[in-house]
Amino acid sequence: MEYQAEGRAIAIRFPVRSMMRRTAKELAEAIGARLEGDSAAEIGGVAAPERAGARDLIYVESTKHAQRATASAAICVVAAEGIALAGKTILRSAQPKVAFARAAELLIERAPIASGIHPTAIVAPLARVAPDAGIGPYAVIGEDAHVGPGTQIGAHAVIGAGCWIGENCRIHPRVTLYGCVRLGNRVEIHSGAVIGADGFGYAFGEGKYWKFPQAGIVEIGDDVEIGANSTIDRGSLDDTRIAEGVKLDNLVHVGHNCQIGAHTAIAAQTGISGSSVLGRHVVVGGQVGIADHCRLEDGAIAGAQAGIPTGKTIRGGQTVWGTPAREIGKFKEAYGWYARLPELAARIKDLEAKLAAK
Repeated sequence: MEYQAEGRAIAIRFPVRSMMRRTAKELAEAIGARLEGDSAAEIGGVAAPERAGARDLIYVESTKHAQRATASAAICVVAAEGIALAGKTILRSAQPKVAFARAAELLIERAPIASGIHPTAIVAPLARVAPDAGIGPYAVIGEDAHVGPGTQIGAHAVIGAGCWIGENCRIHPRVTLYGCVRLGNRVEIHSGAVIGADGFGYAFGEGKYWKFPQAGIVEIGDDVEIGANSTIDRGSLDDTRIAEGVKLDNLVHVGHNCQIGAHTAIAAQTGISGSSVLGRHVVVGGQVGIADHCRLEDGAIAGAQAGIPTGKTIRGGQTVWGTPAREIGKFKEAYGWYARLPELAARIKDLEAKLAAK
């Protein structure tokens, strides 16, 4: 990219992730797609159709986007069955977006967070750091902490005493793990996240708040990703547990003793109060508020800005919306009447005026 400054063209180069080249046949075999076209076509990146070069992979999910793909410079497309794309090498998949994401993992090499142990890092004498782990500038690794093989810990991160971090984790800069947090393998935690702080637990008596014990830990399973500036509190008398495959967006708060089941996804600015339980494959929209001791069963969906009151159970497979949260059909019906309130109020006033005139 270039721009003009005082008559001079100045080039701007943005940092990019390094790409790895694969043939269309190799990609098709890796992602379980059916190949149509040139098996030797070489692919070296991913892009949107309008931005793609000849060697970039693109995808199309429906026929309404077929023209975008056809007009693209890309020679290779991941596409659903039945979509005609003249002149393209096609990787056919029933789930093109998923297949594209899997292909991207093979084509894009992620930028390293840290390599080796930086001279400014502080590693406690009793910490156990795998020989191939990376510790970035000014990171702090506490006593008795364990850092597994292939794990990378970014600049200014703090890993508290007694933490256990598994293999191939990615801990971005300025992440804080309080003492005794446990991470599984391939966990990724983005900048600013705080894991293991005390939960919000107090008992009121004698005119003041007394801090209730926050003596549990946080356990995070394999393949979990935690967004920037998210917070997960340690347990009170139990532990806080995040199961494998959970995905937390930025600015998500998980209170003490919460249990989140496998492969649940939670969008930004959601707050989950203490001792709530979310099952497997639950989906939570942005800015949802979940009060304490709630239960969202397997496959439940909470729409954006839903408010779930204390102790409420959302049944498996149910979709809720609104505050207080209710089944989506009932919410839409109630909201329709709510939108008509000005009209209904005017009609009532008119009827009252007619009655008063009699």
